[in-house]
Amino acid sequence: MENKTKLKLQNGGKAVGTFFELGGSSAVECLGIAGMDFLIIDSEHGPFDVESTMEFIRTAKLRGITSFVRIKEISRSAILKMLDIGAEALVIPCIETVEEVRKIVEYGKYFPVGKRGFFYGRYAGYGYEKFAGNIDGYFKFCNDNTMLIPQCETKGCLEKIEDIVTIEGVDGIFIGPYDLSIGLGKPGDFGNPEFKEAIEKILLACKKSEKFAFIYTGTPEYGNKYLKDGFDGVAISFDASVYIEAYKSILKLIER
Repeated sequence: MENKTKLKLQNGGKAVGTFFELGGSSAVECLGIAGMDFLIIDSEHGPFDVESTMEFIRTAKLRGITSFVRIKEISRSAILKMLDIGAEALVIPCIETVEEVRKIVEYGKYFPVGKRGFFYGRYAGYGYEKFAGNIDGYFKFCNDNTMLIPQCETKGCLEKIEDIVTIEGVDGIFIGPYDLSIGLGKPGDFGNPEFKEAIEKILLACKKSEKFAFIYTGTPEYGNKYLKDGFDGVAISFDASVYIEAYKSILKLIER
């Protein structure tokens, strides 16, 4: 039940994942078979409810792929429920302030780091997993293996990033480049010097505080670049786009 992606990163490895938008446990299974390290089940923009997300998490565990969930809001309910059903990492969007991040830790980490509400959910085998044998061990295991990853995609978060990454309980930062570029007044202009400086600032802050740095990119080429620049993980594209592009490529080879 250890978080395989976190363990890989702690051992100096790099992680590659993708966003999951289309749904279907078989699709999760295919991502695991393909060898992805993680998938981000997107309950912010995707159509998923708690029960369907739980099915995706269960399938991910069976196929050895780490389940990240991007939650839809900063609330106790949104954070608590996804952790109880087995999410191994949460990506939290729309961060603006240090206070919001402190609330995320309060809701998402057990004592003594936070104030997460106690429950032996499916992550704990409803209390029958070995690590759930005593409450102190259970709290420590969950705090160590469930990752909280605020998403830096606003100007407010960028301005406070050095403070945010020092908060105990924050495991890393995920950069949403599109929304970040919009927040900077440079929509989609990833070559803009101000945008590049922002990326460097976030990465440096993560490195100084020994927190993981993740970023989204649409292409493997940029994925390689970001990993070489020092990012720990990249989420490359999203399933719907990969699906469409794959079939478009096939059709180009077929004479009709």
